[in-house]
Amino acid sequence: MSRIRILTEAVANRIAAGEVVERPASVVKELLENALDAGANSVRIETEMGGKRIVRVIDDGHGMMHDDALLAFERHATSKLRSADDLITISTLGFRGEALPSIASVSRLLLETRDASEAEGTRVEFAGGKLVGVKPAGLPAGTTVSVADLFYCVPARRKFLKSDTTELGHIASLVTHYALANPAKQFTLTTPTQEIVNCPPTEKLGDRVYQLFGRQALDELVEITGVSAAFRAAITEPEMEAGEASATLTVAGFTSRPDIQRPNRNGIYVFVNRRLVRDRLILHAIHEAYRNILPPSVFPATLLFLEMPYDEVDVNVHPAKIEVRFRRSQFVHDFTRDAIRQALMGARPIASFATAAGAAIAPNPAAPRASLAAGLAEANPDSSLPRAAVPMIEELGVGSGVGSDDSAGNGFDLATAPAQPVPERFPFEPESSLAGGYSPRAMPAGQGREPNWTENFSRASADAPATLPRAEQIADLKPLGQVSASFIVAVNGEGLWIVDQHVAHERVLFEQHLEARRAGRVETQRMLMPLVFELSPRQIVTLEKIAEELAANGFEVEPMGPKSVAIQAVPAGVAASDAEHLLTEIIDGIERENAAISIDTVQAKIAASTACHAAIKVNMPLDQTKMEWLLGALAKTDCPMSCPHGRPVVLRYSVREIERAFHRI
Repeated sequence: MSRIRILTEAVANRIAAGEVVERPASVVKELLENALDAGANSVRIETEMGGKRIVRVIDDGHGMMHDDALLAFERHATSKLRSADDLITISTLGFRGEALPSIASVSRLLLETRDASEAEGTRVEFAGGKLVGVKPAGLPAGTTVSVADLFYCVPARRKFLKSDTTELGHIASLVTHYALANPAKQFTLTTPTQEIVNCPPTEKLGDRVYQLFGRQALDELVEITGVSAAFRAAITEPEMEAGEASATLTVAGFTSRPDIQRPNRNGIYVFVNRRLVRDRLILHAIHEAYRNILPPSVFPATLLFLEMPYDEVDVNVHPAKIEVRFRRSQFVHDFTRDAIRQALMGARPIASFATAAGAAIAPNPAAPRASLAAGLAEANPDSSLPRAAVPMIEELGVGSGVGSDDSAGNGFDLATAPAQPVPERFPFEPESSLAGGYSPRAMPAGQGREPNWTENFSRASADAPATLPRAEQIADLKPLGQVSASFIVAVNGEGLWIVDQHVAHERVLFEQHLEARRAGRVETQRMLMPLVFELSPRQIVTLEKIAEELAANGFEVEPMGPKSVAIQAVPAGVAASDAEHLLTEIIDGIERENAAISIDTVQAKIAASTACHAAIKVNMPLDQTKMEWLLGALAKTDCPMSCPHGRPVVLRYSVREIERAFHRI
């Protein structure tokens, strides 16, 4: 008897449903994307029992004719593709033609639709994948899809659903994402008792962020704008085809000030051509943008939109359409990194006492959960604009690994995980590290926590300053003295300032060292006696790889046998007693990175370690002249808000905060 048999249509549909439909939020995602692809300007989502009883998506898009309404339930039936060539330039959110038949196979589904050119609409009803009825109906132009009793015919799947509140939270988070991606469209999410999301159309992304999260969250963000009008021309000429040089890559969005820190990646959201995706390459670019600004153990909150020609990105790499691959990954990585870094350098924000204290506090799991009714309303009670209410969520949801922190052990760590290739790599790295190219790894569902903008993106503080401090405000600081011979106390018209003298000098030396290295003028000081010490075999290998870069940064290191090396010279300012510790710190730091590490990263690591060892130490008294020089030099740096290792340099206690503390306001 033959071992291989063809699956029945019912079984095939249920297998497809297992890939597409995980929970009610999966249904909302597919129907919401269909509505946006249909040109809808307004999308309304209605739910009951967290979507388990019913999910209804109503849009004012172009609708369907009678024959199309029936054909839409055939597997792989779609209006978005005509041939295999169309897969190269997918401009729609959906394209597989599996959503409606997959959903219909595990629920009771009612489709009501009318094309504007027809006098009457069509009502189609399915139950468990079987057609129940088709009839004409008087309907407005557009489409309404009602999905009731999800998984009623698959009890084993239904048992995996969570509580109503949790499932509703996943839906609310998803609607919030697409509302952010489409500020010009109206989104509404309701239950029988409350309105969760109501976002009228806006012209700017900043207005949509304000609608959803309030003024305080918007003030904590830095706007990102970057346009490469001919990014294809920046790649090798043989790759270009006729007309390609005019292609545009745009990076836009918002990212948090360095003093606004998160304990995980749950506040990072990436959209490529308005599609919510998870992408290790972009996450790595964000990580690199904050290198030497944030500590390695914390993360920013980032809302990032990449727009590029459709043939530059492959979206056909994941059943749920949440992963992509870039045709020119190196350029996308570097341009994204540079756009974020430029935004941070342009803003040059300084931490206040209130925001610094708030950023250091991780979410308390024992704290009371925010209710759906309250949601974000407490963040800005004076706002007249409606905002979303996204609850705290315990389980990771559908499509949901996007930007989330997978702490359950899948190895996803930006500090160690390989990313897509970045330019200017060292010639010594093994070919195997690049031969396979970029291979995205999915984050398993059911691990970690649901990305939650209420907690991770818009944590407001009632004590936050009315105006956030900026770097240019430190140019006229007058030092008053020191606290514990470690912190400089200074004043100006903006308030009272405290400067960590060690990390301030570290930032100054770091930028000076990088500038000197790029100009080829790093000063060196020779040791009176060579310092000989032993390294491990792995350290010896790493040292050989970076020997040329070490020499360019002022080090002179020679082998003295199979395990020993001798330091003959070090960068100026480094004490001889620190030479061994400094060199091993640099080697170990680079060794912990992936083998595919860029020259810029190595230079920054060497500069950061060298600056730390050469900087003014704590418990070191400074006279008035030295304090004035240090503050003046700090004001001239590109990034005075944090040291190269991410610690804050300056804290401000504003006049308004002082007046509030003394109950004058």
